[in-house]
Amino acid sequence: MSGPKTIVKPMLWSLIPDREPDAEPMTHAMRCAVCGDGSEDSGSWEAPQTWALEHSGRNPSHHTYREIVERPWRTIMHG
Repeated sequence: MSGPKTIVKPMLWSLIPDREPDAEPMTHAMRCAVCGDGSEDSGSWEAPQTWALEHSGRNPSHHTYREIVERPWRTIMHG
């Protein structure tokens, strides 16, 4: 059982995209919804798009894909 907790001052928090110089990069990838195969993560959209088009060319019945985007976020406190 924990003891009482005191709130000194309520704070408002926001969640924003992390654009700090040391933020992790945003990455893109594509995954085939038919077979589960996928592109490598890339810092640009071109490589995953090319992968999906080439994958469809090699596998004509594979024409459904999922985009996977990883974007860094951070929280900030407003005083």
